Amino acid sequence: MQATAAVVREAGGPFQLETVEVEDPRDDEVLVRIVAAGICHTDVAVRNQDVTLPLPMVLGHEGSGVVEAVGSGISHVAPGDHVVLSGDSCGHCRNCHGGRPSYCDDFVESNLTGLRRDGSSPLSQSGEPLRGRFVGQSSFATWSVAPGRSVIKVADDLPLELLGPLGCGLTTGVGTVLNALNPPAGSSIAVFGVGTVGLAAIMGARLSGCEKIIAVDPNASRLDIARDLGATHTIEPDAEDPVAAIRQITRGGADFSVECSGIPIAVRQAVDCLGRPGMCAQVGATPAGAEIAFSMDHIGFGRGIKGVVMGDSAAQTFVPYLAELYRSGRLPYDRFVQYYDFADINQAVHDSAVTGKVIKPILKMS
Repeated sequence: MQATAAVVREAGGPFQLETVEVEDPRDDEVLVRIVAAGICHTDVAVRNQDVTLPLPMVLGHEGSGVVEAVGSGISHVAPGDHVVLSGDSCGHCRNCHGGRPSYCDDFVESNLTGLRRDGSSPLSQSGEPLRGRFVGQSSFATWSVAPGRSVIKVADDLPLELLGPLGCGLTTGVGTVLNALNPPAGSSIAVFGVGTVGLAAIMGARLSGCEKIIAVDPNASRLDIARDLGATHTIEPDAEDPVAAIRQITRGGADFSVECSGIPIAVRQAVDCLGRPGMCAQVGATPAGAEIAFSMDHIGFGRGIKGVVMGDSAAQTFVPYLAELYRSGRLPYDRFVQYYDFADINQAVHDSAVTGKVIKPILKMS
């Protein structure tokens, strides 16, 4: 069958809507009609080759849609089910068995090559393979052939076009707080960068019962949203020293921090603002090859930094949990979503990644 896909062919080039051929699903795969797909910072970073992956490729990794066909080995979803797509994993290694599939031994081969683990692709053009398995889905397309482990069933009475970001941005932000940091009620936390992941972390901190939730971002309008979603304090780093401000607010330093921007100076500040003991979760994608110096006098007093992928979450159970949080009104991320037609993908990228006026753009495939 044929599909329309947004293909990136060169570094910094546009997303080009092209016709592609789609294979039938294999025994362990699912054919999904994509209804909508969120645009994530990582998609733009790969397009720009700030994250260097092979091109051409079909990107997109926050897809939601309807199951159309399943392979003979698939039993957890059936045609007609509403699903969210997330990352792939092998299901056999120690981390997969331990409920931490984002640290799968085959994570790179399964998610970042744009190919199946055997080197093939479910997409092609004129008989030539086209990389179409980005983060288990390549959901910037009207159809996706995804591995079963990437396909997560969700309730069919929720707005399917809204749910795709649960598979990455919301899982990453909320999961980093709830799973990776697990702050006790009454603790303090600082969040550097309040785009989708940072705002999700703010909501996760509120769910955790944090007493002081501090949002740091140079964009005043994003800080306004952070306040609405649970931030108790906000800081514009261009106007004041965030480290000094956080130490004053918390009377010595934050118990926890989450760094979502990937900007090296912000990474350093997210560690420097910690009290003792204190832990920073590094989530933002730093520039390739970045090296950041920390004071060991500071680190030595019980402080630390840990990298976190996909919120230390097992998506098959965490995504439905997030969906129910949304249903109950405790995860109101629809407040910072804007929809675009699929044909307007380049405008959506411009509005989010260039001007910053949109936090979470979602493409509707209709």
